Amino acid sequence: MKFKKTQPDKTMKKRLAYVSPLQLGIVLGVLYGIIALIFVPFILIAALFGIKGGGGIFAIFIPVIYAVVGFIGGVISAFVYNLVAKWTGGVEFTTEEVQ
Repeated sequence: MKFKKTQPDKTMKKRLAYVSPLQLGIVLGVLYGIIALIFVPFILIAALFGIKGGGGIFAIFIPVIYAVVGFIGGVISAFVYNLVAKWTGGVEFTTEEVQ
């Protein structure tokens, strides 16, 4: 396996100075909702075998709850990041062009 050496003129340092709170909230809300859907079959199976905890109803609402919590967490996280980025300059990263 050969690794191609990157050339200095093709790399660029960038800084993430601002994150849109609403956009991050939407992305994390959808992501958390999808992750919660993975757990629904297991909760339903547990409910079928009589494991206590209201599994059937819980399985219906858990993706919605996770999505709402993900949205709220995303908005708060972006707000906090933006405050810290003002003080510190934000996260610095390097990008490169690929072909």
